[in-house]
Amino acid sequence: MPDIGHPGSTLGNRRDWLRAAGCGFGYLAFSALAHWEANAASPASNPLAPRQPHFPARAKHVIFLYMHGGASHIDSFDFKPALERQQGKKLPESVNTSRNKFNANLGTILKSPWAFRQYGECGRWVSDLFPHVGRQADELCVLNSMYSNNNAHVPATLELHTGTQAFMRPSIGAWVNYGLGTENQNLPGFITICPPLTYGGQRNFGAAFLPAVYQGTMVGTNRIPAAEANFSNIDNRGTNPGSQRKLLDLIQAGNREQLQRTGRDENFEARIASFELAYRMQAVAPDVIDLKGETKTTQELYGIDDKVTENYGRELLMARRLVERGVRFVHVAHTGGRGGRWDQHSGLVKGHGDNARACDKPIAGLLRDLKIRGLLDETLVVWSTEFGRTPEVQGGTGRGHHAQGFTFWLAGGGVKRGSVYGATDEFGYHAVKHPVHMHDLHATILHLLGLDHTRLTYRHSGRDFRLTDVGGNVLRDIID
Repeated sequence: MPDIGHPGSTLGNRRDWLRAAGCGFGYLAFSALAHWEANAASPASNPLAPRQPHFPARAKHVIFLYMHGGASHIDSFDFKPALERQQGKKLPESVNTSRNKFNANLGTILKSPWAFRQYGECGRWVSDLFPHVGRQADELCVLNSMYSNNNAHVPATLELHTGTQAFMRPSIGAWVNYGLGTENQNLPGFITICPPLTYGGQRNFGAAFLPAVYQGTMVGTNRIPAAEANFSNIDNRGTNPGSQRKLLDLIQAGNREQLQRTGRDENFEARIASFELAYRMQAVAPDVIDLKGETKTTQELYGIDDKVTENYGRELLMARRLVERGVRFVHVAHTGGRGGRWDQHSGLVKGHGDNARACDKPIAGLLRDLKIRGLLDETLVVWSTEFGRTPEVQGGTGRGHHAQGFTFWLAGGGVKRGSVYGATDEFGYHAVKHPVHMHDLHATILHLLGLDHTRLTYRHSGRDFRLTDVGGNVLRDIID
């Protein structure tokens, strides 16, 4: 394969020719993929073609819900009566074993401002922050013993999404896309809806050294309302479809001529396939994210009829429509609106309260809608955050960063319904029973999709890489 970075290479000349031809989306797609490395493992000529898993899968799709900023476990899904009994007291020194600048200057123990109630046949304790999700308790598998390695937002968020705190690594969605492809050849296999561009930004849904076709495709960002979010560069209203098809055929004819000169080149063939995907998306993608065809009942289920819940409700309804059409991995962050997040070093009651009111009903609506449509069994929903919050008060009315023990929950996709796994100590400080590292979570998600995390590898810079690095254990006890 020619050196694609060399301006005198044949491929470099082709890039110049495409730019000079002013070929719009074709050149955009080409340039986005042109950084594939010459020594990368060759993909099939259609890199997004659906592929067989390593073993029978429990889930076909993932909807990954990320609570941006560190949602408090002890104020949501990890009920700790000891905090109420110890309100205003110092945390025992035997528990208080680690401090850094993100959770320094902490005060005394702060009980949760929200009451906890038991929900469902399973009797799961959920706080009044999430009453709608609480009513779906019998669908949830709650992981109360998550932990990670860093109390700072950027490394913790990167670890959640890529398995590492600092290095450039592919995101979990990119790994899933690489391993399984997409069921719908008119849409990308990995889509992120209105993502934040902070705390690692595009690295959280990027492909790193995997071929760029596997990275997440953005629908808007959190800086604009979900109602205005769209895919970039697929609006063809200014071009007659027939004329655009002729232009693409001309470009592809040149590409085929290039292949005749150079011989079989699977990397280059994959780039050619990306042109066709971009062309097909123009006809399909706008309809997928257009919610006008949804019934009033469905829109109300997601809270789109209420200005408080409308924005996140729209994002989650888009997510359902995407997995319904075969997209493998859909990432949906909740950022607390423009400029907001779940990072309440002070103002816990208002901050967490506002955030939960905006996303509680839409999340519950998503679970109900997936179940009604028969999609929940094949769709794994993951509720995540980069870390939890401290049991002690900070800033008078808030909580600090806390990575030593916090909560995720999963639903659908083959996990045990109405279950709980692991536990933190009585203060919600340390994960003490069945601790779950991020690598364990990633290994389990891949397993539910039929992928062995030790076999899903990619050779780069002389070594094999995987999402879970050299760690990760499948949480077999949570699998139904």
